[in-house]
Amino acid sequence: MSRLNFKLEKETTGSKARAARFQTLHGEVLTPIFMPVGTQATVKSMNVESLKTTGSNVLLANTYHLMLRPGPEVFRKFGGIHRFMNWDRPVLTDSGGFQIFSLAKERQMKEEGARFKSYVDGTMHLLSPESSIAMQKDIGSDIMMVLDQCIASTAPHDQAEAAMELTHRWAERSLNARGDSPQALFGIVQGACHTDLRIKSAKFLSKLPFDGIAIGGLAVGETHAERYAFTDLASDHLPTNLPRYLMGVGTPIDILEAVHRGVDMFDCIIPSQLAQRGVVFSSEGKLQLRRGVYKFDEARVDPKCHCHACQNYSRAYLHHLFKSDENLGWQLLSIHNFTFYHQLMAEMRASILADDFARFYEKRKPELLRVDEANPARPSIPTRKRVTTTLGDYDILRAPQGFSSIRQISSGEVMHSVNPPEEEANRLYIEQSALALRLHSGTDELVIWDVGLGAASNAMAALACFEKELPSHPNQAIRPVRLISFERDLDPLRLATKDAGAFPHLRHAAPYALLQDGSWSHDSGFFYWELHEGDFLEKYAATAVPDLIFYDPFSAKTDSLLWTMEAFQRLSAHISAKSTELYTYSSATSVRVALLAAGFNVGEGIGTGPKSSTTIAFSQAGGAANHPNKPRLLGADWLGRWSRSDSKYPADLPEIERPAFVIRITTHPQFVELDNRP
Repeated sequence: MSRLNFKLEKETTGSKARAARFQTLHGEVLTPIFMPVGTQATVKSMNVESLKTTGSNVLLANTYHLMLRPGPEVFRKFGGIHRFMNWDRPVLTDSGGFQIFSLAKERQMKEEGARFKSYVDGTMHLLSPESSIAMQKDIGSDIMMVLDQCIASTAPHDQAEAAMELTHRWAERSLNARGDSPQALFGIVQGACHTDLRIKSAKFLSKLPFDGIAIGGLAVGETHAERYAFTDLASDHLPTNLPRYLMGVGTPIDILEAVHRGVDMFDCIIPSQLAQRGVVFSSEGKLQLRRGVYKFDEARVDPKCHCHACQNYSRAYLHHLFKSDENLGWQLLSIHNFTFYHQLMAEMRASILADDFARFYEKRKPELLRVDEANPARPSIPTRKRVTTTLGDYDILRAPQGFSSIRQISSGEVMHSVNPPEEEANRLYIEQSALALRLHSGTDELVIWDVGLGAASNAMAALACFEKELPSHPNQAIRPVRLISFERDLDPLRLATKDAGAFPHLRHAAPYALLQDGSWSHDSGFFYWELHEGDFLEKYAATAVPDLIFYDPFSAKTDSLLWTMEAFQRLSAHISAKSTELYTYSSATSVRVALLAAGFNVGEGIGTGPKSSTTIAFSQAGGAANHPNKPRLLGADWLGRWSRSDSKYPADLPEIERPAFVIRITTHPQFVELDNRP
């Protein structure tokens, strides 16, 4: 029987949104509810009196941090966290699973638990299901969480399944450790972004005597669409008679979407974290009060809000506080943001009880996506902010759109300057080469050359495609893959792996093993990745002849020798016996004509990033016709433009050879065939 006496009050029409109530040791909880994060027994910039005035009813604290400081002895001395922090309302404690995930290089995972080094004094600790529950008992929280193994939501199926199974075993151990304690205990659904695992996890935990079930392992790498889809999926397989808690989410729009999908409880650091940066949520959209437009603004932050900050201070004063780096600004905006969150939860609950949530959802969704409409930012060319993270000749740039790229400082060249690296890699190399289809056609080894490893965007896109297509049943076939990466400077990848949070595609064990060992093998035995460090033109002859070439040297400016006619001629001679396809981001006339002169058949590829088109080259005449996507070869229109071009010759072509070169291009078989068509 549940320790929370959960009562489902209403399930609304046209949505899975629901309103409920349950009783904890320190008071009643009404859902949907948002819980401010008080990681170390305090919500940053807020005291308990201010929290109560905003409408806060349940706080979240963290077992991992409180175990290290102040330690279990302090909580036993005070009789628990409530007296210690002077909070007389419910507290939920996270188990420390997410912190284990965050300490990838500082912990060892074993069946017994996670062994890690304390960031406080360097001592070693073991966090196990039993020790986590013991600490949560000392803390005296109203709701405890089982210890789980959280991994990136984009993790491959085998890794996600292993973490899920470990989480299930730890869940059973956590229940046994809880014993007859009156504290409630929640299980945690894991399974990354894999449908079968999420369903299996939800069904397994639903059979155990938990007082509620959380959805974990989201907001750690997946897209918004994936987050919503897997939240929806999990809630479909969770009991209706227990509270559902989506961990670590999120923004107001994320919460609205999750309530719509049947979730009851939420936590996130966003309200106070963004307040620290001068950002507030309001009825007029999300505002950045650091902007100069507010310097003389006498209006309050939100004309529809009655919080202490809105009732007593102008936007101009708050702008001044942030420009002066005064902590009062952080405190006041935190008060407003928490008030906004709790008011949103109250409005959602009221609409559910009135059976009007579907209309409420449609009305509030566009409102919660607004930015400051009254003071729109002036359109400008997107700029990038340089951060201090550097390695050798490279640094990391953060784009205004939210993604990060690697820049070479000396040349100013940027890898993936317009689109997110993983998005551009997938579109240009994976989708355009029909890699997913090729993995299921044939049984011989598929060899891929990754020329210009960089920050491993293209290589990891290929690996992600393989893992997505990897059959779940051993009797199903998949083609073995050998991925060969060439790179003369590994600093871009080393730098990116130091900040994997900025590069989602690197949240995987493979690139770290590649840097350390020079190779990596997938557990299935069907994917092998090897690194050849050094000059590509000196290294490629010793490797397997490729089926696909992802030709992505940094740029013609920094790797000029790789774009010459001589380089392509040598390459063409090496692969001539095999039907090989080469894909590259360049659409330069000089590159295309150099490929033609080297004997390739050359076609026009898709547009990506700042380029309206890219280039595909085939080692054999029938390559384009046999390609699944049937790309269009360059034709008479291109030949005409080339003849009028100012850059019609490869840079390494001697002037004396130009007349013969013109004949060589105009009589190229792919153009002669055009002239001979009936």
